[in-house]
Amino acid sequence: MPRKRSYSRVTRQALTMLGKLIRIGRAERGLTAQELADRAGISRTTLSSIEKGAPGPEIGIVFEVASLVGLRLFESDERMLQVHSSRVDEKLTLLPKSVRHAVKEVDDDF
Repeated sequence: MPRKRSYSRVTRQALTMLGKLIRIGRAERGLTAQELADRAGISRTTLSSIEKGAPGPEIGIVFEVASLVGLRLFESDERMLQVHSSRVDEKLTLLPKSVRHAVKEVDDDF
């Protein structure tokens, strides 16, 4: 039996807030849960999980639903999002490919 994943309180609060913001966006656009689920290509049950802040739905689906209701997660302007993405890419090229901890030398000289 797989162990259930636990999340920090901050993560749970962020998921709950995101779900509420999605629900507000849906209501402000006059969309029923079924209409939004249909537009996102998901089940109404999955949408309900997202709006309740459940950690289970895939992040891509959550981002798609947020986008459909006009919730800005990053930049709303596609050009600015590309600029920020390029900056992040530049920063990533400066970082090492992997992180390795220094191996401690064993002192076996008695």
